[in-house]
Amino acid sequence: MAPGFFLVFRKVSGMNAMIRNQMIMDWSADDRPREKLMLSGVQSLTDAELLAILLRSGSRQVTAVDLAKLMLADFDQDLFVLGKQDISVFMQYKGVGEAKAVTLAAAMELGRRRGRGEKLDLVTIRSSSDVYKLCYPLIGEIPHEEFLVLVLNQGGKVVYKFRVSQGGITATLVDIRLVFKKALAVNGNHLILVHNHPSGTNRPSAADISLTKKFNKAAEILDIRILDHVIVAGSKFYSFADDGKM
Repeated sequence: MAPGFFLVFRKVSGMNAMIRNQMIMDWSADDRPREKLMLSGVQSLTDAELLAILLRSGSRQVTAVDLAKLMLADFDQDLFVLGKQDISVFMQYKGVGEAKAVTLAAAMELGRRRGRGEKLDLVTIRSSSDVYKLCYPLIGEIPHEEFLVLVLNQGGKVVYKFRVSQGGITATLVDIRLVFKKALAVNGNHLILVHNHPSGTNRPSAADISLTKKFNKAAEILDIRILDHVIVAGSKFYSFADDGKM
């Protein structure tokens, strides 16, 4: 095949992309996600654009995409947490009436049912060693501290995990309010705290001990049980529960 063919092909493809992008810009803001999906496929859309398609339209002040971005921002860009919300929560947003709220709730439920139809290999936590094995691949070898939270069901299976923060070599800032906000949003009442020590030292620092006490104090008020706080330190780990400090 002649080399010139590829040059022509790339030029035509580039022109088609420019035309497609210009067409999208010509559409109204609320229509762009739909047309983008038709032209480029569902995988090309962001979470906000997919949510905007469900909303169909925004309000006089904001487009559907802007409204979707606002909703996602309020739930820390976490679709799992957003999907747990009640219809009444959706209706608190200007531009979201009963019909849109019902559409969102139905879409989220379909997503959950699709997930249940797949083989989900939920990890069961029976000991601090199980926590270490689960979290070491996530934070065991990184050069900075990260703080994770595991949410367990009554059977001890991890149904949700999220990262709270990441910091420097010696410390990480943890927003306790954010942890409980997320835990309550997914109806979590059994939590395990996990963070790493890049230094390789598996003994808790004074800050670690203080933070654990603060979590336990807040958990009592909210009727949430902190099962353990595990420190991952390379090939070693430390468990507050094993050490009788929970």
